Amino acid sequence: MLSAHADVRALSLKEVRSASDGTKKILFTLEDGLVIETVIIPCDRGRNTVCFKSSGLCHELSVLLHWKARMGLTRHLTAAEIVEQAVFARRLFTEEVGSITNVVFMGMGEPLQNIDNVVKAADVMVDDQGLHFSPRKVTISTSGLVPQLKRFLHESNCALAVSLNATTDEVRNWIMPINRKYNLELLLGTLRDELRHRHNYKVLFEYVMLAGVNDSMEDAKRLINLVQDIPCKINLIQFNPHSGSRFKPTKEDKIIEFRNVLAAGGCTVFLRLSRGDDQMAACGQLGKPGDFQAPLLRVPPQFEKVLNA
Repeated sequence: MLSAHADVRALSLKEVRSASDGTKKILFTLEDGLVIETVIIPCDRGRNTVCFKSSGLCHELSVLLHWKARMGLTRHLTAAEIVEQAVFARRLFTEEVGSITNVVFMGMGEPLQNIDNVVKAADVMVDDQGLHFSPRKVTISTSGLVPQLKRFLHESNCALAVSLNATTDEVRNWIMPINRKYNLELLLGTLRDELRHRHNYKVLFEYVMLAGVNDSMEDAKRLINLVQDIPCKINLIQFNPHSGSRFKPTKEDKIIEFRNVLAAGGCTVFLRLSRGDDQMAACGQLGKPGDFQAPLLRVPPQFEKVLNA
């Protein structure tokens, strides 16, 4: 029998939770019992995005921004386990929300730490004999692993999103420890060099807005200078509070002011407001407390007052 010689199912449906805004959080069980989460975000404009993951849990690289980043890494997912999340999403919800048009390899569970399986899965998703997505509609997120980032840009035509989240090494070292190994100069210099001869390709910079930490107008001006000569778009993301985090979200009017400074400086910039937060399905909220707690990093003295306010 075929089942004796091949894996015919990588995951099974455990539960579906619906948020008030239509966002769906799907819980899947893998063959070894590990539970993973996939999110479907519907949009009135006909753009429906499925966000999925490439690792069982998150990692230490962005330990302070994501709830699941505080829970440690269980294991990487196989290419089949990654692809089946998109297959299930299409099968279960196309009739309800419309066609799935975009897929995102989420930053919770650093995709480029699992680059072999991520590239294989992305290839299946864009192949005519696979899921037949446009490469521009398949986005791989990264916190900034420079060697793997370079390899990805050489091997894949899919879109790349880089979690930037700060305009100085001091702040990024704190909220994204990967910066201690691959700092802003190295990360952005690599992108500048790699994209110099690549036509019609823009990297997406993700920037989570944290009140009093990275949302000053000076930060906006520094950001303009940092991304100069890099073909890019900037996505400003509203921070979603979660248990254990001392950060607070930037107020919406200040996010708009920040955006306006970037736009005036010639940047292409978008706002991403919270979706699915009432079901812990929003960006940075997935997961639940586990036995492992990643260590909290020392708060720079100048931010203690902000976090204690």
